[in-house]
Amino acid sequence: MTNIRENTTGLVPAAGLAQHGGGDAIVSPPSRQRRPRKGRWSGRLEILLLAGPAVVVFLGFVIAPVVMAAYYGFFRWAGYGTPTDFVGLQNYITILTDSAFQQALAHNAFIVVMSLVLQGPVAILLALLLNRKMRGQSIIRVLIFVPYVIAEVVVGTGWSLMLATNGALNGMLKNLGLDWAVHDWLSDPSLAIWTLMGILTWKYVGFAVILFLAGLQGIPEELYEAAALDGASYWQIQRRITLPLLGPTLRIWAFLSIIGALQLFDLVYIIWGQYVASTAGTSTMATYMVANGRNAGNFGYGNAVAVVIFLISLIVALVYQRFVLRRDTAGALTGDSRKAQRAERKGR
Repeated sequence: MTNIRENTTGLVPAAGLAQHGGGDAIVSPPSRQRRPRKGRWSGRLEILLLAGPAVVVFLGFVIAPVVMAAYYGFFRWAGYGTPTDFVGLQNYITILTDSAFQQALAHNAFIVVMSLVLQGPVAILLALLLNRKMRGQSIIRVLIFVPYVIAEVVVGTGWSLMLATNGALNGMLKNLGLDWAVHDWLSDPSLAIWTLMGILTWKYVGFAVILFLAGLQGIPEELYEAAALDGASYWQIQRRITLPLLGPTLRIWAFLSIIGALQLFDLVYIIWGQYVASTAGTSTMATYMVANGRNAGNFGYGNAVAVVIFLISLIVALVYQRFVLRRDTAGALTGDSRKAQRAERKGR
């Protein structure tokens, strides 16, 4: 009987053998059910309705201006009428060979590095302090975050008045008998860039503190208790537990800080102005764009500078996401979920 069944298995469909009684029934694996077309179309329609307005706004206010700036960058254009004086890549060649732009790019690079070096440690220490139970904790958090929400115009105007040669800071130093500490904080090229870094740290460290506090709230207290029972000191706990688990928040903050530093404009333009910024050693790519584009009446050249700034920021963002942020997105998926996603892609 066994031999007969073995010989007929290849002739009789498996689904048919499963219906006969007696012996071992051969059950076929369940066939994959296709998703109904109606369900697929309803899902696509829902995505279109929800994401459609955002896509239209993104295309109209981000992609379209970039395309138009790239187009005008090939012309010598005064800002009105149809551009007709085609210069090709000459604007871009001038930008990359101009020593003033190279100096501005170096200032942006310096601001990127020093923003991470100065704001990061200060924000981490403040976040660790404010994460502990203490009196007036809420008030201190608000006071640290207040500079971030103040408008850049107010911040720039206030600091420019206080740091002027006859401003409040130098006046206070003179009254205290510290005449040796009186300096020209805004015009001295050896001090102006550090003055800018101090203002930026005061302005944006509150944002980093709030981000780090949010990240600290997600670390389980059981880990700290277990480490304390094992005899770990406070700083060992912060080094071995807090900083590694705070890594994703740190990397997101660093990304935002880098992009913001590359596009810095408002505080420099308000405090130092369009021409003083270059002589004081605080010019940035954005101030260079305004000074040599709009203020010089050459809007085609200004658009070309804007395209260069966009490309530099885009390259930095893509490289950072590829080599730094990728570990966070990859770590968010378990092995099973990654296998399921790959199988779903193959099925489609």
